[in-house]
Amino acid sequence: MLTRRSFAALGAMAGLSACIQTPAPQVQVPPPKPVYPPLPAFYGAIHDEPFPIPAVPEGVIDPKHWRQEVQNPWPALPRGTIMIDPDAALLHFIESPDMAMRYGVSVGAAGFAWDGRARLQFTRKWPRWNVPDDMVARRPDLAPYSVANGGMDPGPNNPLGARALYLFQNGIDTLYRIHGDASAAELGKAVSSGCIRMLNQDAIDLYDRSVHGAQVTVTPSLRAAGLKDLY
Repeated sequence: MLTRRSFAALGAMAGLSACIQTPAPQVQVPPPKPVYPPLPAFYGAIHDEPFPIPAVPEGVIDPKHWRQEVQNPWPALPRGTIMIDPDAALLHFIESPDMAMRYGVSVGAAGFAWDGRARLQFTRKWPRWNVPDDMVARRPDLAPYSVANGGMDPGPNNPLGARALYLFQNGIDTLYRIHGDASAAELGKAVSSGCIRMLNQDAIDLYDRSVHGAQVTVTPSLRAAGLKDLY
């Protein structure tokens, strides 16, 4: 039975609830898109190669991943040494005790899986892509480009791009490559495949500077354990 006292109490509760505001739903506002300065002219289109290389699109690459001369963090290392930090997605080419050329890269699963010291055994312009047998086992669709079948012809569709640097340890191919064909959108990021990818413009520049037989050091990745989804 609803008494006068309970009726009054219900009225007070109703009044109190009317004073409590329901919080508005949280709206996720995406962060503003960064505005980057115009790219240096060396990221323009290249027309004097066997295959055309388009210009790098504007407004995509953070300036910290542009090719740039920086103070050499390893002044004791000889000219030609290449230092790669997969986690920072940066490659340094040692120019002198004072200066190094730094490049932004993108790092594929193989780039996180291997570290250590290697020798720059040879380099190639517009290389063929010879798909290793273990990759063919995972990707049977790549069988036409296996070593036994002669690999993939050079060109715009070849994932090695305009240049490739091949790394060996004790005379044995590590299957680790530094190569071109990175897209501007992936620069500085972890990507699904490959070793160390560079913009074609940067891969050509590194190729021209490279020293046969130089030491290449890849530092251990602290992110590899969290990137199993890339494999």
